[in-house]
Amino acid sequence: MEKTVKIFTTPTCHYCFQAKEYFAEKGIEFQTFDVSKDAEAMKEMRKLTGGARSVPVIAISDQVIIGFDRDAVEKALKSGE
Repeated sequence: MEKTVKIFTTPTCHYCFQAKEYFAEKGIEFQTFDVSKDAEAMKEMRKLTGGARSVPVIAISDQVIIGFDRDAVEKALKSGE
């Protein structure tokens, strides 16, 4: 089953850039949401995290990762395969 990947970012976030680069290098499709410009995306991100405001927030299907933790991302991508 194809995993859906969403990344909530800001333009100045170095870890956000790393996360997007990681998914691009792995050939994994993802949607990016700039929470500095998109109020609805900010609302969704805060709902997913219980109010966290730090980025990146990476949602892989029903799993949410705050920050770019490569091990957690790889584990989430492999779960349910």
